[in-house]
Amino acid sequence: MVAKGAKAREAHSKEIEVRGHLVDSMILTRIFDTIMDMDGEFDVLEFEIGKRKTEKSRALLRITAKSRNDLEEMLDSVYREGARPMQPAGVSVKRAPKDCVMPDEFYSTTNNHTRIYHNKKWIDVENMMMDKCIVVRGGRAFCTPIRDVRRGDVIVVGDEGVAVVPPERPREAHNIFEFMGSSSSSERPTQHIAKRVAEDIHRTKSEGGRIIVVGGPAIVHTGAAGALAEMIRGGYIDGVLAGNALAVHDIEHAILGTSLGMNVHNATLAHKGHRNHMDAVNAVFKAGSISKMVRSKKLTSGIMYECVRNKVPFVLAGSIRDDGPLPDVITDVAQAQREYKKVLKDARMVIMISTMLHSIATGNMIPADVKVVVVDISQPTVTKLMDRGTWQALGIVSDVGAFVPMVAGYLRKKKKRPRA
Repeated sequence: MVAKGAKAREAHSKEIEVRGHLVDSMILTRIFDTIMDMDGEFDVLEFEIGKRKTEKSRALLRITAKSRNDLEEMLDSVYREGARPMQPAGVSVKRAPKDCVMPDEFYSTTNNHTRIYHNKKWIDVENMMMDKCIVVRGGRAFCTPIRDVRRGDVIVVGDEGVAVVPPERPREAHNIFEFMGSSSSSERPTQHIAKRVAEDIHRTKSEGGRIIVVGGPAIVHTGAAGALAEMIRGGYIDGVLAGNALAVHDIEHAILGTSLGMNVHNATLAHKGHRNHMDAVNAVFKAGSISKMVRSKKLTSGIMYECVRNKVPFVLAGSIRDDGPLPDVITDVAQAQREYKKVLKDARMVIMISTMLHSIATGNMIPADVKVVVVDISQPTVTKLMDRGTWQALGIVSDVGAFVPMVAGYLRKKKKRPRA
């Protein structure tokens, strides 16, 4: 609360408003913590609590800082937690001085849904992503990567007139994110978690939501490729994002039964198995592409096969360590980012399986209200993804080779499939 000496510092105070499910989503708590962590003070002037699940709450606060600079920094922080000024000023804008260059003091976005106050009205920022800028054009606002900035673009600078809408706790009952508390743990019952994840997948698809998988080669190496292929065939997956390795491992397994020369069914090394990885790469080049390999019936099973047969889009992003890479791999990183973003459009759920770098990259591209499930046997990998900003993710530390088939098994038991 405000101390006795507050009157002497009235010049360093400001009233702010915050709306939403403030209590159960911890929005108000985070704002209080932010103010106190920055050595500020707050006074709750009004507090209206919603009485039903669908009703939102509202709080009016006065925050006070020791100096004008401290107040500006504090406002910057609480605005990013969902607060907004009582009398919003319009956003400040500057033009980009040249291609791929943003003006100084540009507003750097979070992955939370954002609005700007421009021309005396609030405008939703489209294409929300993390660590980008906001371009204003034709009465609309767009979240834009630096590589897509063009000379003369009108770009938001500073924090004034920018409102962040933080994600709120899922309101539906029996939600896996509610059950897990959006945390990462290796000590929860794996079968029960797999069942909850399968229920969430089925519910999302039944409601018309899009589900994207971001996968690494461990899916194949641990024996989970058949389960993921079954989920694609069953209509539960609407896109696959990966690197060269997942596709190569998957095709090697489909045509030779091995993954990096190891027999997946019994974990023994195949005779001359060290050649199999490159044999798979060569087979795709002989066919011309993965889709041509499927059409010529040289590839008749696996994850990539099911993607082609069921017209599920996939994007393979290249890296410096790739063998080949396959002709389908996009070696231009900026272009690969754009193609990832296209597949992620309107996604309701993203399942990230055993691939740290591709998962972090994807996490930076999606709004904070997209459900994210991260499955990896390594606790540090799951934690690192959350630490990079995808804090809304549900982390599951488990053997992918056991977990993914369990999820597929529970989905198999469902009587109604999303796709015939």
